[in-house]
Amino acid sequence: MDQFDSPSTGAKITEFEGLLLLCTPTEHREAIATAFGPADAVVTDIVVLDGPHAPLRETGVLVFQKALQGQLRPKIGTGRMVLGRLGRGQAKAGQSAPWILTEPTDEDRAAARAYLESPVTVAVAKNDTPPF
Repeated sequence: MDQFDSPSTGAKITEFEGLLLLCTPTEHREAIATAFGPADAVVTDIVVLDGPHAPLRETGVLVFQKALQGQLRPKIGTGRMVLGRLGRGQAKAGQSAPWILTEPTDEDRAAARAYLESPVTVAVAKNDTPPF
């Protein structure tokens, strides 16, 4: 079994607006240097389950958006995943609408289960090497 992951592509979670995301938060990092000063982020592995390039797996995505951090951070280290569609919440006065994961529908849950039970996904989970 290969113990190495490919480098992150530098994907930003906001690139996936409106798409169904299966997120596995792995770590909370504090005071990451950014162009706007130090900021906290939740490191998350994401699988995009619909859209033109689905399924698309992105590892090590840094999530800086506070509302999303609040949804993801409690699942770090639990082995649980977060499923939802990336969208925008209600804006507070003088602020932009926050990025959030909306509650998944029954169809969304079925799509996630199908992905997790697919032969390729199971093989990758067991071997971390695609079977091709």
